[in-house]
Amino acid sequence: MGSRPTGERRTAILGAAAELFAARGFRGVTIDDLGRAVGTSGPALYRHFPGKEALLGEVLVDISDRLARQGAELVAAARDAREALDLLLRGHIAFALDEPALITVHDRELGHLTEADQYRVRRLQRGYVEQWVGVLAELRPHDTDDVLRAAVHAAFGLLNSTPHSRGGLDRAEMADLLLTMGTAALTAPVAAADGAAV
Repeated sequence: MGSRPTGERRTAILGAAAELFAARGFRGVTIDDLGRAVGTSGPALYRHFPGKEALLGEVLVDISDRLARQGAELVAAARDAREALDLLLRGHIAFALDEPALITVHDRELGHLTEADQYRVRRLQRGYVEQWVGVLAELRPHDTDDVLRAAVHAAFGLLNSTPHSRGGLDRAEMADLLLTMGTAALTAPVAAADGAAV
């Protein structure tokens, strides 16, 4: 295998692959389809990726890595936990609205990754979740990490529903709606077993 593409070329290949995998499914896309989508032949892609499975792995590892790095940068830049949560929400909402194909591909195709790529994706995703949990622990000090982790995963379900739920709203309207709902969901007090808020 040749060298991996870098910069704009890599971004173009991964973006085209995500769109095709989302539209047709992993099994419905050929290496020739992928090549045509980026203006080359399918076999030419073998200079950079050993096959379609490796390209799918690169797509999902790449977005997991980007989200984890972005999350760390946003938390580091925030003045306090409330601002950190706002920045994390805005960053994830931008991803969900601007790259919905990646959400679809992750939901449907994760099982087609090699064990090594699945491990890399899950490790990066766990780190990303823990960034959110660390922020929420400051805002909700009485909740356990297990509760906070479950809240983060539930919020991701809300934010990542955008490929299916945007409907007729424009991007700005949907972003505002998701920010309002995400903030409320993650900062609302948890009801105790007796019904009292804690």
